[in-house]
Amino acid sequence: MKLAVVGSINMDMTVTAERIPLKGETLRADSISRIPGGKGANQAVAMARLGAEVEMFGCVGDDDNGKLLLKNLQGAGVRTDHVRVLEGVPTGLAMITVAENDNTIVVVPGANGKVDQAYVDSISGELGKYDMVVLQHEIPLETVIYTVKMCHEKKIPVVLNPAPAAAVPEEIVDMVTYLTPNEHEAVLIFGEQKDTEDMLRKYPEKLVITQGSRGVVTCLRSGEILRVPARMSEVADTTGAGDTLNGAFCVRICAGDDIRDALVYANTAAGLSTEKFGAQSGMPSAEEVERELGGKIG
Repeated sequence: MKLAVVGSINMDMTVTAERIPLKGETLRADSISRIPGGKGANQAVAMARLGAEVEMFGCVGDDDNGKLLLKNLQGAGVRTDHVRVLEGVPTGLAMITVAENDNTIVVVPGANGKVDQAYVDSISGELGKYDMVVLQHEIPLETVIYTVKMCHEKKIPVVLNPAPAAAVPEEIVDMVTYLTPNEHEAVLIFGEQKDTEDMLRKYPEKLVITQGSRGVVTCLRSGEILRVPARMSEVADTTGAGDTLNGAFCVRICAGDDIRDALVYANTAAGLSTEKFGAQSGMPSAEEVERELGGKIG
């Protein structure tokens, strides 16, 4: 299993509070932490923890955050040979409030905004060495589209996690191998007038919609709507649960699982991740997921 992630590398500044503040309201935080994050980096770490060979592609600044993030990725077993370090550009930053078993996130792109088409051209030869390329929306959308088209031409399977929410052209939906929005993102892509089951049936075993505490849903090629319930968890922090699910799904699809088994595995990994604080620090190992599933992994 060799997976490439083209995406964001952020430092998460996370505060915990009694509840999410209302508009215009000031609350006292209980704690503040600086934690490695970014949807791209999170998914790369999730994959590496689950036993895949992973390389991260993206940009960081030449600041302390950038150095710490590269060291963290390397420590998690993720290759960073082609991550570009930019002079005079700050590393991406995410400001996260965790409260009431949920979170709010504001992202400052920084160096992630410099992951452009020229950068993708410079790594195109490397991407061809991988079994799958994984993308998200925390780098410029035009770069995501450009990368999908390039991978489609090279016949490299692509998973697009369209988060944060942004419209995705229909031609790009057709080109990707898997599209993994949450419910809000699916509405933005396909329109409010579309019924969830209709959306799924149009893209069988391609469109996978995550539904938070209700689990994940897709449509099998037989036309059956497959609903995989979320794992019951003692929730400490939901940050990174979606990234864990996406990473785990990619690993198991690359390992040859069918979509049902891959989603059961991914949901289990995501549930385990919510029981620890922090996005990457809460991500489970392959051994932990296998133990939870009773060793039933293909």
